[in-house]
Amino acid sequence: MNYYIYLPLFYFLLVNNFLMAGENISYMNSEKELIVLAAPLSGDLYYANQVDAIFNFHIEYVNQIKDRDNVLIFVDENTYDDYVEKVGEQYVVIAPMLDIWMRDFSLSNVIAPVMFRYTAAGQGGGDRGQKYADTVQEQLATIIEEAELEFKETKLLNDGGNFVDDYHGNVVISTKFLRDNNISEKQARSELQKLINIKHVAFINSDEQGGLEHADGVVAFVDKNTVIINSYGEEGYLANLRRDLQRGLPDVVIHEIITPYDDSEIHDRRFSSACGLYTNALVTPKRVYLPQFDIPQDKIAIQQVQQATTREVVPVPSHYVCSMGGGVRCMSWQLRGQNASKLLEYFN
Repeated sequence: MNYYIYLPLFYFLLVNNFLMAGENISYMNSEKELIVLAAPLSGDLYYANQVDAIFNFHIEYVNQIKDRDNVLIFVDENTYDDYVEKVGEQYVVIAPMLDIWMRDFSLSNVIAPVMFRYTAAGQGGGDRGQKYADTVQEQLATIIEEAELEFKETKLLNDGGNFVDDYHGNVVISTKFLRDNNISEKQARSELQKLINIKHVAFINSDEQGGLEHADGVVAFVDKNTVIINSYGEEGYLANLRRDLQRGLPDVVIHEIITPYDDSEIHDRRFSSACGLYTNALVTPKRVYLPQFDIPQDKIAIQQVQQATTREVVPVPSHYVCSMGGGVRCMSWQLRGQNASKLLEYFN
């Protein structure tokens, strides 16, 4: 999102000289999901007035993850000590990223990982935004390749936030994917099925026009072919959303949950608020890490989601960062199995 900020050259060079920060991280259980977060770079003007909020979110999030799944935070040398003081050196590595929204420029689908080309929308749009988006993604790609992770690569444009799946062959993507790649639904479905073992794809209209148009602000799979969606006051949009999901996903079970959406504070007017959107949840095999906004509706959302899934519902305070347009899922890169083990070994 900070494509207009010129960063010192050494940040680009650091990617080839990662340091293992702290003690051996082999203590981590490789059978668990690995969740990777990224701190903003020191001196990044775009996030300057949000640094403390992002830090607080990360600390709260890590504290909820560390006894349940594996977690790493990518930081630069200047923020390393602050993070280590709060969460411990075993969870922190020096691996500076050019942006914090790891979901969007990392690998999609933890079972059959694929790297789409990160779109310009996440970096302000236009040719300049696309150039910076490619730079952001290439920095992470260097780590992925050096760690010898297994994945497929495609020239198809898409952000990870616009690829919501249940790992059982069902996927939800907004129609921005069709426009970005200038293809029809039939063509898109065919191309996706070549990449990943996908059976069914639902193409939905975003609840925002322009901006990111990510599906993970609208819908989340909490079980096989089972989704939670936002409650929308606009009945026309809600009816169309249900229709599109049912058309694309046979026998889909839809749970509508409370949605106290709040756009009173927005960090960047190019991107919508995520405050009140419980659908931006991170789902692992055993858990749903659910955003919480320090409001009375939080408890209702937990109850509603728990009724829709057999997974443990884990609350994660997200009021720190939701005004920036994302939260729990947007901040998280998920890895599983051999790829998780390889990344841990890379930093070992």
